[in-house]
Amino acid sequence: MDLLGYAAAGHATAVQDNYNPSGTNDVPTHNVPGFYLDAVRAYKASPKPFDRPGGTLIDKIYFGRWLYTWQDLTFILYKCVVQNTDCGNDVMHYLLAPNDADKVDELGHHLDTDRLLLAAGDWSCTLHNEIYVYDNGDWIKDPLLWQSVQGASWDDVILESAMKDALMRDVIGFFDTRDVYQDLGLMWKRGIILHGLPGNGKTASIKALINSLEARGKEDGSKRIPSLYVKAFDSSMGGKWSIRYIFEHARKMAPCVLIFEDLDSLVLDEYRSYFLNEVDGLESNEGILMIGSTNHLSKLDPAIAKRPSRFDRKYHFKLPNEETRKRYAEYWRKKLESKPIVADKFEEEITYLVAQLTDGFSFAYIRELFMSSLLALVRGFNPDVVEEDPKEDDAGDESSSTAGDGVIVEKPAIVGEGNAGMENTEEQEKTGEKTKKSKPKRVFPVLDIPEYLQDNLLLKIIISQAKILFEEMDRDDDEQKEKEGDGDGAIRRIRMKRGLPAPRMQLVSGTTAASPPADFAPDDSAPDDTDLLRM
Repeated sequence: MDLLGYAAAGHATAVQDNYNPSGTNDVPTHNVPGFYLDAVRAYKASPKPFDRPGGTLIDKIYFGRWLYTWQDLTFILYKCVVQNTDCGNDVMHYLLAPNDADKVDELGHHLDTDRLLLAAGDWSCTLHNEIYVYDNGDWIKDPLLWQSVQGASWDDVILESAMKDALMRDVIGFFDTRDVYQDLGLMWKRGIILHGLPGNGKTASIKALINSLEARGKEDGSKRIPSLYVKAFDSSMGGKWSIRYIFEHARKMAPCVLIFEDLDSLVLDEYRSYFLNEVDGLESNEGILMIGSTNHLSKLDPAIAKRPSRFDRKYHFKLPNEETRKRYAEYWRKKLESKPIVADKFEEEITYLVAQLTDGFSFAYIRELFMSSLLALVRGFNPDVVEEDPKEDDAGDESSSTAGDGVIVEKPAIVGEGNAGMENTEEQEKTGEKTKKSKPKRVFPVLDIPEYLQDNLLLKIIISQAKILFEEMDRDDDEQKEKEGDGDGAIRRIRMKRGLPAPRMQLVSGTTAASPPADFAPDDSAPDDTDLLRM
């Protein structure tokens, strides 16, 4: 219970008593000999120094006293911070009321004090422009996280329309259909998992969900849905205690959204069964919508990922296809249409070209493409000047580039049959050693640029920045392949990590080859196996 916060919000007044032995007493409270204010003066940095430079000074009070007034009633409030056995701090409040026998019940409870505690308690349990965050073994109200989701809108989340609509209906509809659940005799709880490669909209969708539920509460207080965000299970009491405490708090706050980001890294083997018992054990989780996100669905225990009564639906955030990439580029075009430095250069046709240019890009990479291009435009970057990367080895004849029209074409290494890509010297043949086969490089798209856009500066910069991102993705693939190993096994493992169907293995002319499943039809989000390592 936060009595001082209740007063700071305007529901009461709390005037601090700075009594000291010199005889100066700002507040005419009870004169308690030997009372000393125990506080530490501390500097608090600005949360956004670039907007509000300079910090503030605050008092961290460990023992203090206030004259507390609520509804024309006067109390004396003491606050005492003591260290507990877990090396943490417990905050104790002592509320003193005037001695009036007519206001004391048979158990000795003061009626005015009880009314104040009930009012302040109800206020303390409600979020006020805050989000509950569980970290370091405790729930805290975080106003900064709340601020970070303000303005997040479904208009800013560019997904395939069908999945986006289904996700919105699933979440919003859950809180509007309590009566339906009860009529059908079903437990009013639900769990969904958002999974897929990083940078494809999972976090943006969670922010939009939190903000849309917040907006409902502003329009109608009875529809207020608090959001609870779990950062980690770590605490001095251990992970099992944290899981218990998390669900106890969620049950008190229900109906609510309970968010577990990076679920696979939260639920460790040592307390997996304990987590499962809290999710669908004997205690009711009525009114709780759980949202778990993960980049690696395969790392989740099947008891979590494949048990509908725990997490009922899974939404796959795939790499965007060409149509979705085009819509995302159009989103950026509309976002920038009021900016003079860009508006006259960002032609509608460029959105189609960006969609073709960014095959295999996640939303995060496309966003970086636009951001780096805009910054380059502001700095006066010349895309016709090709800068050499000193970190890159000489590629020899494996690639060529032309800067005339800003389009650069990467030529993949030619891989033959049999001992493909293996060039053995006489010495290596004697020792049985072979060089590693060279990996085909990602092929930079060749764009059919309309004549009126040939000299478009923004388009030239976008193409130039895309080349840099292509090279970065190739380096990432090389590092990933080193971790995964060579050969078809690497292809299978990387396919699974990218959320793509694993290829079947079949024997062809005495060699093992990879072939896709019979029911697998290639599309924009599922490249051929031979092109996989270029992604």
